[in-house]
Amino acid sequence: MDLTWTDAEQAFRTEARAWLREHLELWREQCGGVIHSGDTREGFAQHLVWERMLFEDRWAVVSWPKAYGGREASLWEWIIFEEEYYAAGGPQRVTQNGIFLLAPSIFEFGTPQQRDVILPRMAAGDDLWCQGWSEPNAGSDLASLRSRATKVDGGWQLNGQKTWTTRGAFCTHLFGLFRTDPASERHQGLTYLLLPLDLEGIVVRGFSRLDGDEGFAEVFFEDAFVPDELAYGTPVLGGENKGWSVAMATTSSERGLTLRSPGRFMATAERLVALWKEAGGPPHLRDRVIDAWTKAEAYRVQTLQTVTNTVEGRPAGAETSLVKLWWSELDVQLHEIALDLLGPEGELDDQWSKGWQFSLSGPIYAGTNEVQRNIAAERVLGLPRR
Repeated sequence: MDLTWTDAEQAFRTEARAWLREHLELWREQCGGVIHSGDTREGFAQHLVWERMLFEDRWAVVSWPKAYGGREASLWEWIIFEEEYYAAGGPQRVTQNGIFLLAPSIFEFGTPQQRDVILPRMAAGDDLWCQGWSEPNAGSDLASLRSRATKVDGGWQLNGQKTWTTRGAFCTHLFGLFRTDPASERHQGLTYLLLPLDLEGIVVRGFSRLDGDEGFAEVFFEDAFVPDELAYGTPVLGGENKGWSVAMATTSSERGLTLRSPGRFMATAERLVALWKEAGGPPHLRDRVIDAWTKAEAYRVQTLQTVTNTVEGRPAGAETSLVKLWWSELDVQLHEIALDLLGPEGELDDQWSKGWQFSLSGPIYAGTNEVQRNIAAERVLGLPRR
């Protein structure tokens, strides 16, 4: 693995850094200097303005083909952009469930019509996608889901419920798993569907989290009819009753390379070091700060190795469960140290306090860490199943 950057990559970094500095300042001015959480309706609207600024200059999806709004940047350049994005203080990407989770699966399994229609609108923020996987009795054990899609004349009839749908109250479309073979069990007989949320029979109900943000939604399907032909063609991604394979590709994106880039954690680690210095460098927290920064750097190097493997044709497998364990626990660690540095006033610091609250969800979403440890033990280490 070569850790040096080429002249072209350095030029890409310089261009990205200059653009981000200029346009983040412009966006903050347009927001009146007050940026609300992207998990609130007002904040989501603010963040969409930013997403469209990114898209206009082809920074929203830098590694995508130009026909879909990208720059055809290499994965190395994507890593560079992510580092510069978070170092500049770029906000949470409210389009992330579409561009980082669904899009890789569409590139791999989608029909030409699905790719040509869905991806440009996703990149532009015209269509906003949420993930409809979890159900009241099917979270980390996704194979136990019960929402069903029944084949009828001209389309599909949907019944069931999805929950913990991140930003579902603000989105226009949903990608989800449904049981399409009623006689099947577990991983069999599931189909991956792409749905507009404005169809008759679909009810979206947002609900507030403990912090007051309306960051989640429940989605109810009551004899909702989904036609076989939508603007992007078939609603089925990857084939009828083949949804589990598609879903596993999506979870690899969710747990592995794209959703949680190292730039996000390196920027947080650098802020933590700066906070420690501002606090006078208390000796009793020195080793914890060093340990957290080192783990963030280790995650960066590991990601560079993952990119190397990808470029050389070695796809990620069950190792993504180890990656998910690492970044989710690192996020909690970084924020807990920050709150210890801030003391009782830490709860009043919106950036660190909100970041800590969100970090606590990391060991739960994308498959609980308990489940990820089982996967790593069985499929990476080859330990016997108990």
